[in-house]
Amino acid sequence: MSTPSPLREHPVAEAAIVDTIRRLVECESPSRDHAAVARSADLVDAIGTELLGVAPEHIEVEGVAHLRWRFGSSTRVLLLAHHDTVWPMGTLQRLPFGVQAGVLTGPGSFDMKTGLAMALHCVASLDDRDGVTILVTGDEELGSPRSRALIEETARGASAALVLEASADGGALKSERKGVSLYEMVVSGHAAHAGLEPEKGVNASVELAHLTIAAAALSDAVAGTSVTPTLAASGTTTNTVPAAAQLWIDVRARTASELERVDAALRGYRPVTRGASIDVRGGVNRPPLEPGMSAMLFALAARLAKRLGLAPLQHVAVGGASDGNFTAGLGVPTLDGLGAVGGGAHADDEHVLVEEIVPRTRLLTELVTEISRTEEPWHN
Repeated sequence: MSTPSPLREHPVAEAAIVDTIRRLVECESPSRDHAAVARSADLVDAIGTELLGVAPEHIEVEGVAHLRWRFGSSTRVLLLAHHDTVWPMGTLQRLPFGVQAGVLTGPGSFDMKTGLAMALHCVASLDDRDGVTILVTGDEELGSPRSRALIEETARGASAALVLEASADGGALKSERKGVSLYEMVVSGHAAHAGLEPEKGVNASVELAHLTIAAAALSDAVAGTSVTPTLAASGTTTNTVPAAAQLWIDVRARTASELERVDAALRGYRPVTRGASIDVRGGVNRPPLEPGMSAMLFALAARLAKRLGLAPLQHVAVGGASDGNFTAGLGVPTLDGLGAVGGGAHADDEHVLVEEIVPRTRLLTELVTEISRTEEPWHN
């Protein structure tokens, strides 16, 4: 085990970082609005250049703007953030940025513009940035369809990935995330008149019902696997045997083997309705962040928090996914939930506790420093 470096006074001022959060929040950036995301990327560029003294790479993938700062010839520590949000344009008029009684509010403040501000201020405060990379993506809230390859290319070979997603309840870090698979099951049947000759049809709605029940039965509560039929559509008119139907399925699992089990079962499903056929689209979207990939990083974070005089750190497993799933899937040790402490993600009561911002940024800075200066293997 390496000898921890001595703690130093952290230069991040609360007023400065809160002002950065304000600027980020007041630039709306809904994921599906590429022009808004591009404006947000320009602002992140401007703020980051002010703080870091160097401009980032602008990386556009299929119209979506991403940013990357690399210090040194290789990445040892990756700070991972995103600047898109779930909130549509105009939300700021209804839910403006504000700070009242120590609570910061505004669309995207908790998820995750505070975490992004923390990452920028953290790296700006480092005496030695060699080996540190900041990646800020623009489509995380959509499942990172246009940034996954960039994330994986940037993370490959890193010693650790630190994800600035917001914390869990009470400031707990996220040491485990379920993997996600998403499917669209397309059922094909044969149309016929529902009154004159229904026997000549192949009812896609009936097959959809069988498929829905079979899919839900793949859930395994003991293993922590959920298979949830979510959206269904079928038919054209009220007097026609439906010739087509669609079923969307959301799968969450703690292990890659469980995702593989469900995938094999869905692809191996055989229609119950004679004459029906099924086309399986989609598959594994994000691998799981399994606890072995975060345990040693969490232990380091807990030691550093104690040395900083912070409350004892907690960690939890969560069902939601993040870009940290991708880094963990590559075998890169990953610790998530290092961003804002607060609550209300994706809800009108989204908020951040201001008193936690600077202490969490200090913790992040010490984590980056320790990982950068040691050859520690940061996973089990």
